[in-house]
Parts: sequence; structure tokens; C-alpha cells
Amino acid sequence: MQELRRRVGVVVNGSLVAGLEMKLDEWYSVEDIRAGKFVVIEGEKSRFFCMVTDVRLDATNPQVLADPPSEEDDLIRQVLHGSATYGTVCLRPLLMMDKDEVVAGQGDPHLVKTIPVHFSVVCEAEEEDVNQVFGSEEMGTQFFHIGRPLDMETPICMDLESFVERSNGIFGKTGTGKTFLTRLVLSGLIHSNRAVNLIYDMHSEYGWQATQESGNGRGSFVKGLKQLFGSRVAIFTLDPESARRRGIQSDFNVKIPYNQITVEDIASLADELNLNPTAVESAYLIVNRFGREWLSELLKQDPKDIKDFAEHVGAHPESISALHRKLKRLEKFDFLQERVSEDTVYKILEFVDKGVHIVLEFGQQSSFLCYMLVSNILTRRLHDQYVMKTERFLSTGKPQDKPKQLIITIEEAHKFLNPTAARQTIFGTIAREMRKYFVSLLIVDQRPSSIDDEVLSQVGTRITALLSDEKDINAVLTGVSNANWLRSVLASLDSKQQALLMGHAVPMPVVIRTRDYDHVFYSAMGAVEGEALVQKAQSNIADLFGDR
Repeated sequence: MQELRRRVGVVVNGSLVAGLEMKLDEWYSVEDIRAGKFVVIEGEKSRFFCMVTDVRLDATNPQVLADPPSEEDDLIRQVLHGSATYGTVCLRPLLMMDKDEVVAGQGDPHLVKTIPVHFSVVCEAEEEDVNQVFGSEEMGTQFFHIGRPLDMETPICMDLESFVERSNGIFGKTGTGKTFLTRLVLSGLIHSNRAVNLIYDMHSEYGWQATQESGNGRGSFVKGLKQLFGSRVAIFTLDPESARRRGIQSDFNVKIPYNQITVEDIASLADELNLNPTAVESAYLIVNRFGREWLSELLKQDPKDIKDFAEHVGAHPESISALHRKLKRLEKFDFLQERVSEDTVYKILEFVDKGVHIVLEFGQQSSFLCYMLVSNILTRRLHDQYVMKTERFLSTGKPQDKPKQLIITIEEAHKFLNPTAARQTIFGTIAREMRKYFVSLLIVDQRPSSIDDEVLSQVGTRITALLSDEKDINAVLTGVSNANWLRSVLASLDSKQQALLMGHAVPMPVVIRTRDYDHVFYSAMGAVEGEALVQKAQSNIADLFGDR
């Protein structure tokens, strides 16, 4: 099998901890080697699956470099190349398989416990290697094609069964296509039915059509999840007018009563509202007097009556005045009302229990204050309901009582999960529980360094586009053992349609060119378009009314 592969070089140096060094074959250009490239080493007894982490130029004698040939001395340059001067490639062995297992087509790759012998041949990876390591969609719906290796056309697959077992993250600086990546992953989850998704869609980019961020057709419109999956996706909205202007028929208009807002919800918004701790403590005194109606009672007060109100609840007038003034901002949100006819949380649960995925659009209500308030309120109550559902399932043991796995997608996650907020918001609790109550997070963020380290260490799978800040790179690698070698790989990513995929859903880190979100993808997800859509409609009419 080895002679059929394209040889790259031979192993000349290295260790299990520091990685290996390969001398590049003279006919292989160093410019064709990219950080993140997937290669295979054929050892004496084992096959090793490796990633390129660094490339450098070397010489057998320093004197050659002291007097380099001129541009005109092409013959001398060719004579020196590959013998006196050569390329050295640093490799990180990640997985290995016994050759007996490879020949028999049995067994799975396992973590590296040793290294190949001197002068083992290094070859380019082939399709069978990729499928052996990452699986393929032909092996079942748990495998989802998310992209391809940098220099190959073979699909790289994520194991969605493993993906939904933990909270996960999609990271990258602004403009690197995080929304595009998130849309890909959500499509895979919906198509495979591995979990039900609740997406807090801050900028209305997931439910209905949006502009394409990268790839062919950049700037054109691409389909949203509702258009791809039809009745399997429901659109909830805080802004019915915005939905109507975009020609969207929403499935439910979200209204939240004031009595569902707790002091904890307000405390998590302290930075956005510029609230000091004393004002927050005063809110608890109002709760002691008025219970769940505390916020309504506070907001209905006239400013000139605040002093009497403060005395009534036993709080300092200036603290109550500051709290009243800051929380008055909430009255501009039309979705907050004294009383509502339908409970949004129960409506969400009704859809989730049916396996319907929900995109909650914010429309024009897309401020951080609104986004954090709504997502905190709804998620806290959903979590409470899921705790009760889980306890019921554990007590009865009946399969029909088992809650459906719920994945909650949040953007600008550092606002919810920074070291202070992670201890106050329900999102920090969910991230630390690791699916204990069948709820996990899909975190989307451009500043992972602002997220609490404990939360990041619980993130199972990380899909990371380009990051330029050293602190963000360090944060993404939190909890990854011997992660220094990945820094150069992360730093070398292109700004569009490239990502480092690592963690629970893949057996080894790999750099991918992300899959195009186009008509080919729509078809793979089961969407029907064009002539096929007309034929399907005609078939449905014939089924209903018979041939005429």
C-alpha cells in the first residue's frame, strides 16, 4: 500500500512529547507544505496519523548559507537543493493503528503511545486514512460532513452523537464566518435528529434567509433553517413587525410578563444597566414586600413618590431611586407586559417535546440588554422545567419520560459567561453541569479570553476560525494537553472558510476548509428546489385529488 502513496519525506528526529521532525524529499517543494496538513507515517509495526505544525529551512553546513548562490546560479541552487539545503517539517503524531489492523480493516485508531523508527516514510494522507480516522456519512447519520482537509477533497466528519454529549463552542474574530459555521453545525444537528435546538438569534440570521459571508456567491442570499427544514423548525419572534416586513410568518410572538423577571435576572444585567450592588440588594427588599410583582410595583411608582416607597420596603431612598431610574429602560420593550395570554416557556417546551427546533428572532430588539434579559429569563425557566423532567425520568425509568436533549445556542457568549456572570447566570450553571439535565450550550463568540476558564474547560468540541489576539488563542486551548504546538496552526488559518476542529466530536485535531453553504448543501439536507419542487407539488396535488 505504501508504494501507491505520494511520499513526502522521512522521519529523522523527535520524541513522543516534543513531536517528530521530517526531512522533506528533494522533489517535494517546501512551499507545498502547510501548517495543519494531514499526513501519515508508515512505521515498522504501526501507521501514525499526524499533523504538520511547523516548517523550516535547514542546511548540512553553515558555510553554504554564508555564501548563498546568486539568482543567476540556477544550476548551483539545484545541486544544493535536497542535499546541502533541505526543508525540515515538524509533525505531531496524534493517532496510531497496528499494521495488522490496517490490513485486516479492523479496529479503530487510538492515541499515540510511541513513535516510529528512524527513516520511517512519511506520505500524504489519502481518502481511506481520512475515513478511517473521522468516519464518513455512509457509516450512519451520526457522522456529519463539515469540511475537507486543506489539500484534499475527502470529507471530514464530526461525530454528532459525541457532539451533543457536551457543551460546545464556535470561536473566531469578527469577520471570519462564525455565523456561517454555526449555520452548518445547526443544519447537521437538525438533519440528524440528535438533539433539539433553541437558537437565540440576535441579528435574525438563522431562521430565514441571510446574506452569504464567504465562498462563492458572497453577498447573495442563502437559505435559513426554516427554509431548509420546513415544519421541523419554528420561528419565534420578539418583533412581529420586523418579521412581517421581511415576509416571514412567525409561529409564535413572544411576550414576557413582568412577574417572570427575578432579581437574579436583573443582577446579571448589572453592567448593561450600570447598576451598583447596593441597588441590586435593594431589589430583594422590594421582593420581600411584593413577591413576584416586585418589578411592576417599582416601575409604576412616580419619581416623587420614591422616598415613601423606599420607606415602605425598608430600603435607602437613593438606592431605590437609582434602581427605579435604571429599570425604567425596560418599559421601552414592547414584549414586556403586565399580563400575557400564553406562557412562552410552555410554548417552547411544547415545540421541543415534538422535536421541533426553535429560532427566536430579536428583530429590531437586538440590543445586548434585550438579548441578555430575554435569554436569561427563558433559559432559567427552561432549565427549571428540565430539572423536574429529569427527576421524573430518574424516578420512573420510563423511556417516554426521558427529556429530549436540548442545545441552546447563544451569541456574544462572553457577556453571559465571563468570570463574574458565569457565577450569576443560568448559562454558567448549564456549562458546568455537562448535560446532567439534558441541556447543553452551543457558544458562539469572538472573545474567548473573556469567558470563564472553568466554563471553557467544560467545552467538549471547539470549532475555531482565525484568532489574532494571543489571549484568545490561549483561551481556546484551555484544557487541551500539550497545546503549544496548536498555536502555530491557529495563527496560520485563513480569515475565511478555514477552521481548526478539535475535541470530543473528532478523534484528533484537524484543520478544515469548511463546506460550502450552497445548493449542493441544501440538497444534502433534504431541501427541494427548482424543478424538483414543482414536481413534488404536482405529485402532492395528484395524491390529494387524483389525476385529471
